[in-house]
Amino acid sequence: MFFFLLLVESSFLRKIFEDLDDSGLYVIVDFFMHTFHIGEHFRISIFGILIIVFTFWLTSRVLRVFTRLITKRLTEEHTIKFKSLFSFAKYIIYAIVILEVCQSVGINITPVLTASAALLVGVGLALQTFFQDILSGIFMLLDQTLKVGDVIEFDNEIAKVENIKLRTTRAITVENKVLVIPNHKYLTSPLNNWTQNSKVVKFSVSVGVAYGSDTEKVKQLLLQVVKNHSKIVMDPKPIVLFDNFGDSSLDFKVVFGVRKSMEAHIYKSEIRFEIDRVFRENNIEIPFPQRVVHLNQ
Repeated sequence: MFFFLLLVESSFLRKIFEDLDDSGLYVIVDFFMHTFHIGEHFRISIFGILIIVFTFWLTSRVLRVFTRLITKRLTEEHTIKFKSLFSFAKYIIYAIVILEVCQSVGINITPVLTASAALLVGVGLALQTFFQDILSGIFMLLDQTLKVGDVIEFDNEIAKVENIKLRTTRAITVENKVLVIPNHKYLTSPLNNWTQNSKVVKFSVSVGVAYGSDTEKVKQLLLQVVKNHSKIVMDPKPIVLFDNFGDSSLDFKVVFGVRKSMEAHIYKSEIRFEIDRVFRENNIEIPFPQRVVHLNQ
């Protein structure tokens, strides 16, 4: 840092080239040391502009090499996490470097910051949601509340997480729509993560049978239907619940697990078709709602 500050000092360069006036190099140095005055406090030389541009380029190259060295030893999941966090840190690094260089080449930025304080406050308030998104994204990446590949339910939409960035999360719904969710929404809205505990997600299909039906037979038929389905996992085992004595039917629910939760709506439909067929073959009636009306004469 000392060498860099020494390099940008115009007096140091002038002293080096002062004895070279006969060769014309002093004229070149004088050109690069030409200072532009903008207002009372702001001044910068051509050499200062070149230093700022070079420093910005050098910083970007160093950060790129640093990123490459770190991610080379990380897994794919941790690489995505590191890049997301580091993309935010890079803006801070760029801001610090540019401020330091500006001060070094003689640009007094204090009056500029003081004059623009009110503007900065206004911009900060306007970008409040933006910073909430970034902070939420950092928390999500650090505590692993959400991972790429998780199946979530958000605002009555079921979707699979495809990409997590600092500001937004991108997910694909079961209708193949792209769902872009601002990260701060996770702090203010309920989020159901179906695959946080396990890759196997439990679903259920409900059905009612007529009063007087053989309930044990109904249980066996429902288990048979789900066990014969190729996409239903056997661990955990499917179960049948006698859910309720309904107004017009005995209500049952068969609970089962699947791995491809994004396709669960297809599996549930196939199971309903099969339940209807099996019940017909075994004379199990699925009743429609019935009402008894008494007329007073």
